[in-house]
Amino acid sequence: QVQLVESGGGLVQAGGSLRLSCVASGRTISRYEMGWFRQAPGKEREFVATITWDAIDSDYADSVKGRFTVSRDNAKNTVYLQMNSLKPEDTGVYFCAARWQRPSMARREADFGSWGQGTQVTVSS
Repeated sequence: QVQLVESGGGLVQAGGSLRLSCVASGRTISRYEMGWFRQAPGKEREFVATITWDAIDSDYADSVKGRFTVSRDNAKNTVYLQMNSLKPEDTGVYFCAARWQRPSMARREADFGSWGQGTQVTVSS
């Protein structure tokens, strides 16, 4: 099983940017679809973005489309989430997740078998 560790979270003002990283160990992620999810206080965890193993396709939640960009560097076993034009409603714990690549991309938590511990993102107004 692949182990995932997120970093890059922090406190930022609305309109600012952050770049999250997710470093994998234990296995190469070169054949894994990688996803980002987030959980706001008092809310359920929700899908943010996902990227195929070869970085050809990506998928985003409507709430972040046009502001967030997911990318990956398989040589570094790392996935990134660039977050621009941040809003207070983007506040939450951001989780990285992995699943073996399948023909269709996933958005459900249950589709991902490996998870990181999360990194806190706080956007002040």
